[in-house]
Amino acid sequence: MKNLFLRFNPALKKRWLHLLAGLMWAGVGIMLGLFALQWLRPTSPLIRILILLSGALLAFAIQLWGFGPLAKKNIVRIEAKIKEKVCVFAFQKWSTYPLVLFMVSLGIYLRKYSPFPKPLLAVLYLGIGGGLFFASVEYFKFLFQQLNGKS
Repeated sequence: MKNLFLRFNPALKKRWLHLLAGLMWAGVGIMLGLFALQWLRPTSPLIRILILLSGALLAFAIQLWGFGPLAKKNIVRIEAKIKEKVCVFAFQKWSTYPLVLFMVSLGIYLRKYSPFPKPLLAVLYLGIGGGLFFASVEYFKFLFQQLNGKS
């Protein structure tokens, strides 16, 4: 059974795992930001600016105290793996996947059924999306250092 699991284990070199994680975080961040920007179209310019500033402030805080440190932990955890090839899903700890599933489900629910007005949700989406996008820079920075021979 173990041999069967190893045969179907989608493994990548660590370098590609960092790239995949960075692209995933950046892609989800951009997607959330685009949802938010779409919701801001019908608002007045003043409201739009206030929401964008609020979202940017929230994104900064989320990146600084949430996703940024998490990305750094993920990088250290991936590098600590003994094997050079690691399971493609290992860019997050296994224990965080239920949280990711909950967050995706909550995001879909809020987008489809929320009683909150979309411009208010835009602040949250900009904050989380921006936090993910800016934290993805940690992965790219690490890759750049690896490619230039710096650790």
